[in-house]
Amino acid sequence: MVRIDLGSEFLNHILSAGYEPGETLPTIKELASREYLGVSTSKIREQLEVARALGIVDVRSRTGTQLKPLNFAQPVRLAALYALGQNPESFEQLNDLRIGIEVTFWQRACETLTEQELCTMREMIENAHRQLNSHPIHIPFAEHRKFHLTMFKKLDNPFVIGILEAYWDVYDVVASNQYAEYSYLLEVWQHHENILDAIVAGNFDAALEYFIKHTQLRRYQHPIINKESAPK
Repeated sequence: MVRIDLGSEFLNHILSAGYEPGETLPTIKELASREYLGVSTSKIREQLEVARALGIVDVRSRTGTQLKPLNFAQPVRLAALYALGQNPESFEQLNDLRIGIEVTFWQRACETLTEQELCTMREMIENAHRQLNSHPIHIPFAEHRKFHLTMFKKLDNPFVIGILEAYWDVYDVVASNQYAEYSYLLEVWQHHENILDAIVAGNFDAALEYFIKHTQLRRYQHPIINKESAPK
């Protein structure tokens, strides 16, 4: 096994001890003892909090500290939201990364789709049209997210899935504070319908072309400070 130094006695111990997801780790007092790490309890607490923020462990008062399965989305989400807080324009860079990942894994993702995923994607399109045709209209944020994540959910790559999940978490923050023209929303979902129809027909290249066209649409035209000022 490759020896890795994570700059944290606590995280290094998790790796070297070979804990499995779901296992309960020693208590802070035990970890601080010479039998384990031989460092102060305050240092263990600090490192434990970092591990919790990164989604590596789950800390509960009754059950103690348990190791969680790998969730690459959590550290990416944290870093992306921090970047967004520093510079709102950084979202476009994250969006470019997400597009690049989807294009790169498009063929592989399409080949993994089963009837169940295709039905879910069709349901998202129908729900989106229903919401856009309601009075008042509702923006199908959840459907947009689920449509795209469903496409890639069967890929055996936690890093790809993690980045995409983190992207959609950040997208929700950005999109909920901006206004999109109704005509744009209709066009977006027409592209989604075209994407799915092409996938069902087995024409993955055509589906990719529709995807690229849909990413090139002008997304937002009127940033909102107060949602009540948005056009009705």
